Amino acid sequence: MSFLISLLVIALMIGALIDIITRDDSQVRFLPKLAWIVIVILLPLIGSILWFAIGREYAESGIRMPRMPRRAQHPTPPAAPAHPVDTRTTEQQIADLDREIEEWRLRAEIEKRKRPSTGSGTQDGSDGSQD
Repeated sequence: MSFLISLLVIALMIGALIDIITRDDSQVRFLPKLAWIVIVILLPLIGSILWFAIGREYAESGIRMPRMPRRAQHPTPPAAPAHPVDTRTTEQQIADLDREIEEWRLRAEIEKRKRPSTGSGTQDGSDGSQD
């Protein structure tokens, strides 16, 4: 009796090994083919059962078994917008800041010149008429 069981286990193992080797890589689930071969050789009965139960991709007309979806099938969340990268050198940034400071200084000077000129007459006390 034990001889018959051993023969069935060996036949199952050989069948699993042939199925693993001849199967395309895209039809192998959860582990690479080499890992499945090692599992089936080291644990003939359990490895073969696991191969036929979860490691093998069945065709649509084959056995329907519930399974977890592959990770690649999950949609990836949209990437966060990248922060703008300033490609200017430090010297260029300092020059731009200096120009901006100079612009603000000139605007303040223009505003300062506009304020006294809104009053009556000119600064030297004359009315602006020529004699």
